[in-house]
Amino acid sequence: MSARRHFAIFTTASLPWMTGTAINPLFRAAYLSKDGDKDVTLVIPWLPLWDQELVYPNMVAFDSPLEHEGYIRCWIEERIDFRPSFSIKFYPGKFSKEMRSILPVGDITECIPDEAADIAVLEEPEHLNWYHHGRRWKSKFWGVIGIVHTNYLAYVKREKNGQVIACILKYANTWVTRIYCHKIIRLSGATQNLPRSVVCNVHGVNPKFLEVGKLKMRQMQSGEVAFTKGAYYIGKMVWGKGYRELFDLLSKYQSKLAGLEVDLYGTGEDSDEVRKSAKHLSLTVNVHPGCDHADPLFHDSYKVFINPSTTDVVCTTTAEALAMGKIVICANHPSNEFFKQFPNCRIYNNDEEFVQLTLNALSEQPAPLTDMQRYDLSWEAATERFIKAADMNLHVPESRIHKTSRVSLPAFLRTRKLKQNLEDASVYLHQALSGLEVTRCAFGAVPKTLQPDEQLCKDLGLAPPKKKKKLKFKLMT
Repeated sequence: MSARRHFAIFTTASLPWMTGTAINPLFRAAYLSKDGDKDVTLVIPWLPLWDQELVYPNMVAFDSPLEHEGYIRCWIEERIDFRPSFSIKFYPGKFSKEMRSILPVGDITECIPDEAADIAVLEEPEHLNWYHHGRRWKSKFWGVIGIVHTNYLAYVKREKNGQVIACILKYANTWVTRIYCHKIIRLSGATQNLPRSVVCNVHGVNPKFLEVGKLKMRQMQSGEVAFTKGAYYIGKMVWGKGYRELFDLLSKYQSKLAGLEVDLYGTGEDSDEVRKSAKHLSLTVNVHPGCDHADPLFHDSYKVFINPSTTDVVCTTTAEALAMGKIVICANHPSNEFFKQFPNCRIYNNDEEFVQLTLNALSEQPAPLTDMQRYDLSWEAATERFIKAADMNLHVPESRIHKTSRVSLPAFLRTRKLKQNLEDASVYLHQALSGLEVTRCAFGAVPKTLQPDEQLCKDLGLAPPKKKKKLKFKLMT
């Protein structure tokens, strides 16, 4: 193994879908490749045109992977001050309307040739492996690092029969991450505990937000008016993102919060219901369509970011608001643990504290960020945390372990071999179940995703799918 490492970052979404698993792995790929001492490949889903129309906003669609890649590179290069050197590959994917997620099709480990297989970074490892049927990640890659982005259990518990579904999902997540990953990084303690996991926030913020924060600090220090409006919130407009909790607080304490006007920005399945609920409760809330936090609208106006959500793992918009020098009001929840180190993050434990902290924030000026605090929010720091948390030097591939006889094998190695045999059996069971169409569909997979269809093969330049041979029977007379 040469000193130069190759990172293959597999993720579950791609721009222009403005979701965390599209944006954060893209920045991770850019900053891992920044120094030029690593080879980095970002592996993202390619969707057929009809799925692109369901997923991507503003009717954006791509006729080819090359066109899609050009869009992604343009987006990232507009937001960083260096030219990233990572490559991009696409795996076939399909969109599940029921799960509101992109699911892999076929064996996506094939995107990386064997000779380049070194470190695999699985962004949302449970999601990538629920229906994985193909090469075993641990057999192909020297190290497999999973990064858990989403608190799936919190979301499913809100659904019908949520407790039962959450129990099954918890077991499934533990199962697939144990057999396919060497190590798991949980962005915060808000996610379920998983085998061989550590808690570490390995995300940073777009450097443009840090530049805005520096400008605001200079304006405040010179006595200029840095902010002209009060409070706002940005989040996907689904009830699970804290809108109901926010409305309950604003409705319950309308008299104490008299004069407070909150602007909400988001797009999602519950947009109409959120708008109707705000009107029904007679709240001084303005509901707007979703908007990129990088829009100048948010730079020069709002001073206070209110985030009542407790389903996030690490909220990207909270980090961005802090980077821009704003005061953030959020709940005392494991997802916000990383943000407690920043003086502008105000944590509430109950309703009364929410009211008092909000009133204080509206009357005070934000504290300027120190250089170290600004660095802790950056992608440079996040990349350092990732390298340290991944601890890739610990793993020794099975192929390099010297095989000795059963008689001379030390006790600790016999234990290791027993565990390996059990894991091998577990992998075999998962592969057997994930290889059956009826089992896959019963557990929520998109039908016919064991291998790419003709259109996906054509789009990605893959060999056409193998057609099943029809068996012919002759009648015996």
